Amino acid sequence: SLHKSLFKGDLNNLDFPVLAAKKYGIYGVEYVNQFFKDKANDNNYLTELNMRAKDNGVRNVLIMIDGEGNLGDEDETKRKQAVQNHYKWISAANFLGCHAIRVNAAGKGTPEEVSKRVVESLTTLSDIGKKAGISIIVENHGGISSHGDWLANTLKAVGSKYCGSLPDLGNFYEYDRYQGVTDLMPYAHGVSAKTHDFDANGNETQIDYERMLKIVKKAKFKGYVGIEYEGSKLSEEEGIFATKKLLERLRPLISNLTIRVLFCQWKELE
Repeated sequence: SLHKSLFKGDLNNLDFPVLAAKKYGIYGVEYVNQFFKDKANDNNYLTELNMRAKDNGVRNVLIMIDGEGNLGDEDETKRKQAVQNHYKWISAANFLGCHAIRVNAAGKGTPEEVSKRVVESLTTLSDIGKKAGISIIVENHGGISSHGDWLANTLKAVGSKYCGSLPDLGNFYEYDRYQGVTDLMPYAHGVSAKTHDFDANGNETQIDYERMLKIVKKAKFKGYVGIEYEGSKLSEEEGIFATKKLLERLRPLISNLTIRVLFCQWKELE
């Protein structure tokens, strides 16, 4: 939701948990590794980030990982390197007290070929994550990963409670979004409430949120639901508040969920 401010330098990653609490009244945050990419092993930086979150009563929820290679790469050397590139983020997430890191399931080839490679990579990462108490969760984030049945079957093949999904309510395109969320909720360790635009009544114009949240509730999910505004008609601030207001209006459907705010750069995966 705040990636534009971060890329422009108007907001520093260290100030994100402070802003979430003081400006938006939100006490759970997701980080994106792009905004502290060289700090995964910097204990001084991570300690400062932890302190700012703690001082403001904010829970560090997870880190979204991009740019570390494809877990379904057809080149075995590149694929193994991609897996290793995620190790430092598992450690950083553990240091920050997060419960998970979000990874991407991307690669070229047939759906079956990509799934087989991704299962191998996720199995390795889940074993590492288990030792650190960190779950490895996959978002429907473009490409084949935006096909709910494909991703659900891939996660089922991994078969680890430390490997799950992060259903994004908007990232489906060719695949029916409501079916996609239904497919992924049995494996969900979080939910991203994607928004782009709102009508005069405050409803999202592309997604039936009441229908979506009924799917989430039916799955008996208990956890965090993230505000992920990526529209252009409202400012980042207005979009976050509009999404928060929508979720709060539908509070009876999400009584077991906690609202969090996150920022990310959308990039469709191949």
